Amino acid sequence: MNIWLTGCTAGIGRALVDEFIQLGHTLAGCGRNQPVLDTLEAAFPGNYFAAVDVTDDAAVQTFCEEASANVGPPDLLINNASIINHPAPLWEVPSDEFDHLMAINVGGVANFIRSVVPLMIEHKTGTVVNLSSGWGRSTSPEVAPYCASKWAVEGLTQALAQELPNGLAAVAVNPGVINTGMLQRCWGEAADQYQTPQQWAVKAAPFLTVLGPDDNGSSLTAP
Repeated sequence: MNIWLTGCTAGIGRALVDEFIQLGHTLAGCGRNQPVLDTLEAAFPGNYFAAVDVTDDAAVQTFCEEASANVGPPDLLINNASIINHPAPLWEVPSDEFDHLMAINVGGVANFIRSVVPLMIEHKTGTVVNLSSGWGRSTSPEVAPYCASKWAVEGLTQALAQELPNGLAAVAVNPGVINTGMLQRCWGEAADQYQTPQQWAVKAAPFLTVLGPDDNGSSLTAP
């Protein structure tokens, strides 16, 4: 399977790289940490890794063209790249921080869909997985911008599912609670009681690769 993954240099994205490749899949991944991308490129020849700002539609389009040329069109796109706000009441979150979060968490998803779905339509197959959150289906104080972005991802995914032709699918997936840098920002040492990205990816990678048309429009939770 040819898998395209955003946010592949940290957290669950980085952990998924190892699992997908171990399972024999081909990967095109993007992120913002160039040293990590260089390490991935050296460690996993035959795959494709590049630095991309997901908020830049032109940069996303270029990445998709180059990824397709290097590894072929995607069978599975996983929109994973996201950030979380510094915990604070909504009225104390600066406008530039709010706008930047929405540009990545929602705009970045839309940018990749804009470039990838036409490739999937051309090949009459493909699944778009947009990673949501428990905070895309519930809320907590001091993370209102993040909640808003993930609720938006849920709605965007369901609308996209209604637009796709037969053979394609759009699925929102809540990865669950994982001890990532984002969780540590919110919960501090309490995050240590949850599974690591590596532990999560062992179960999640096989789950993600079997999603398809029968799951179109679903809001699922990873095992």
